[in-house]
Amino acid sequence: MATLYDDVSGSRYLSSSISSLSTSRQQSSQMAKAYRQAAQLFLTRRLPEALSTIEPIISPPPIDAADVVGHAPVATASRGTRVKVWSFYLTFLNAVVELGAEEGKHAFGSTRWKHLVSQCRDGSIWDHVVRDGYAGVEGDVDADVVVNLATLLLTHAPSQRLNQQKLETYLSATANPAPDASAHLSDTPRDLEKRIKLLELYTLHVLPRNDEWDYARDFIDMSEVLDQERKEAFLLALHSLKEEKEDTQAREEKLRQQQQEQMDQRRRETEAQRLDQARAQDERRIREEQNRRQPRASDEPQPTPSQSSRTSRTPAKKPATPPPGLYNRASTMFANMHTLISDTAHHMTSNPMAFFRTLLFFLAFGLAFGRRPLRERILRIIRSAWDKVRRTVGMGVKVSYI
Repeated sequence: MATLYDDVSGSRYLSSSISSLSTSRQQSSQMAKAYRQAAQLFLTRRLPEALSTIEPIISPPPIDAADVVGHAPVATASRGTRVKVWSFYLTFLNAVVELGAEEGKHAFGSTRWKHLVSQCRDGSIWDHVVRDGYAGVEGDVDADVVVNLATLLLTHAPSQRLNQQKLETYLSATANPAPDASAHLSDTPRDLEKRIKLLELYTLHVLPRNDEWDYARDFIDMSEVLDQERKEAFLLALHSLKEEKEDTQAREEKLRQQQQEQMDQRRRETEAQRLDQARAQDERRIREEQNRRQPRASDEPQPTPSQSSRTSRTPAKKPATPPPGLYNRASTMFANMHTLISDTAHHMTSNPMAFFRTLLFFLAFGLAFGRRPLRERILRIIRSAWDKVRRTVGMGVKVSYI
């Protein structure tokens, strides 16, 4: 009976194992088929269809399902299938981010597109892969998938602090407590290559983005995975990256200074122009005020048309002439003077001194007046009188001679 029971139990166990193996193979075949279809849709840029095809195998089943609860179907797949599926999904997310907001919202809808993009920018995709694809065990994640995760966050995450933390957790989980060169003797060349790739990402990309230059150099020096030749190559690359960053920062600082100087120059020029305009406005206001205070030509009385006509016919300004009464009195005076001089000349023979006194009086009288016409007339009177005197004297001489 015992033998029969054992045979029956063994038969049941073998049947269960064969059934489980058959189910596993069937699931693996379905995942491989879904992966190929999703990849083909992705290549033809049918991104929403590619997502709907790959999503069932990377998401956990409903809670009331008969299968294992809490893990995605890809968690039970072979290592090769896991690497292919997760690497494809991470590549797909990178393409979704690069679509841009307008095209991405048009393809997936606003809410769905924002959710997909946020996984790449806040790093939550890393937790999704570890939780649903590797049963929450950090050290079980395939190195190829970790490389793709770190590269995705390095490309799209605004901060690399989470990326540094995740890489340090993974490197710590996959290392022995006392790491040395012999600890990696069991690693295949491919495993060693992937680990070196992770160290390159960590020391030459993630740490420099966080300004952890000294820590990166120390990590390279103490690494048991890198041989001396690779250490020197890593250190040289790290030094070149630091110099390049410093040069870039110096150029950016110089450019900022130039831009600031240009802004200051424009500000000074604008201020000078404003002052010039204000000064010109003040001067114009002063001139206008002066013009308002001065009488304008239009305010002066204008001649009437008749006055203008008469003025145009009037000759140029003549010297002022004395009134007619003054001429009459002057003519009478000169006539009397002429008669007096004639009488004096006539009586000169009897009283010559009286004649000369009269002559000197008129001469002094003519010189006392500054008016040229008056002097000339007095001189003419004197010359006329003098001629009469000469004639009188001559006649007197003749008479006395006779």
